Amino acid sequence: MLATLWNLFYSFGVATLLGYGGGPSIIPIYQDQVVGRYGWMTTDEFGKALAFGNALPGPIATKLAAYIGYKVAGVAGSAVALVAVVLPTALVMVALSGIMIKLSGNPVIKGMIRGIQPVIFVMMAMLAYDFSKFAFKESSGFLNFMPFLIAAAFFILVQYLKLNAVWGILGALAIGAVFLRG
Repeated sequence: MLATLWNLFYSFGVATLLGYGGGPSIIPIYQDQVVGRYGWMTTDEFGKALAFGNALPGPIATKLAAYIGYKVAGVAGSAVALVAVVLPTALVMVALSGIMIKLSGNPVIKGMIRGIQPVIFVMMAMLAYDFSKFAFKESSGFLNFMPFLIAAAFFILVQYLKLNAVWGILGALAIGAVFLRG
């Protein structure tokens, strides 16, 4: 059990420290650790956890860590995974905040940030591609197009009509409950 808790702490701590750009950029690293390295979940299970976590309020990194930690090692696993997500970055932020304020105008730092942005974009695109296999599984009949219709409607409503994403999420949950039960 201690080895499992250590693996949870290590995997979530390292992933969080390497996930430059916030929660969404951490997800592919989490997936690599949880599915690829430790086999705690399958890709489908991870996709379901990600979908469910995104439907709830709050940062995705902490929600996924808490859920996966609980699935792997119960309440202790959930607590360890949450501490691993929050503590290392909080300590680094406190330690480096003064330095970052002083260096924020430095051209080297600006260049480093601009250099990492395309990598974050690719990581997000890879995650979206992997998740699309789960989100748009084949089915028969009209319902085969339902996930695409939900995605298109959500995109248009949120991106162009500026509807709050919460309403789109609630609408998708309701549509899924009625039409996508199988």
